[in-house]
Amino acid sequence: MSRTPSRLAGLLAGAASLGLLAGCGGSSDEAASAGSTASASASKVTVVASTNVYGDIVERIGGDRVDVTSIISDPAQDPHSYEAGTRNQLALSKAKVVVENGGGYDDFVDRMLGSGNASPEVVNAVEVSGRTAPAGGELNEHVWYDFPSMGKVADRIADALGKADPDNAGTFAGNAAAFKKSLTALQDKEASLKSAHAGEGVAITEPVPLYLLEASGLANRTPEEFSEAVEEGDDVSAKVLQATLDLFSDRKVKALVYNEQTSGAQTEKVKSAADAAGVPVVPVTETLPAGKDYLTWMNDNVDALADALNK
Repeated sequence: MSRTPSRLAGLLAGAASLGLLAGCGGSSDEAASAGSTASASASKVTVVASTNVYGDIVERIGGDRVDVTSIISDPAQDPHSYEAGTRNQLALSKAKVVVENGGGYDDFVDRMLGSGNASPEVVNAVEVSGRTAPAGGELNEHVWYDFPSMGKVADRIADALGKADPDNAGTFAGNAAAFKKSLTALQDKEASLKSAHAGEGVAITEPVPLYLLEASGLANRTPEEFSEAVEEGDDVSAKVLQATLDLFSDRKVKALVYNEQTSGAQTEKVKSAADAAGVPVVPVTETLPAGKDYLTWMNDNVDALADALNK
């Protein structure tokens, strides 16, 4: 039987009313959900890390109790020359904990903290590590390649998070202990490399991986003037460049550990010389490669070094 127009209109009106009621109920549920999400987010410890290296470590220790912002996460960005913006300043103003490398590596963090009114708990990795400049030399600030130092930093991060969220201090301490256990496994790999290859020569383009190389018992044969100039973005003299190139033609090194993030014409010449001499090239970076966490990244670095030395 067909419906009359008035009957159909009534059914449509009823359906519309039900739809409105359902919509109102959905909006109420969504609002409650949004409020719950906002509340959960607000209860987390807000953390700002200068790079995604430290951001990842904070997330491992803080788990779902932290909300982390990593200022530098793009491998193309150079922390040495990075200029922070207003978004970074805003994030720092809300942070309860800040993790920086220190040692002159990421001074933009201290500049921003100094220009604002925020007073977060600051974890400075270089200070925590206890690393200092050698007599007559310069500090190697790349302490995230130094596994014992990262163990100390993990404990310090756990302490800072525990102050901000005392109810979960035990969890943070436990997560830091688990992280350090993984670092110990990496140190064991370094010890194995040292046992098998102590004293063997390697070349670098920058001091970035030196802590890893030293812990593995390897001797850096690169002229200091070369690696320092590359790190500072300066040109290398023809004499120093030739001395570096001779490392490969004279087979004085077993590997070139090459910083992929700061390549230029002169470092490319060095890489080409290594390739031509059949010397393995081990690429390293200063920030996390896409899709990797700190432990996976470092494990890959150690394995790549071992493969190069064993060729």
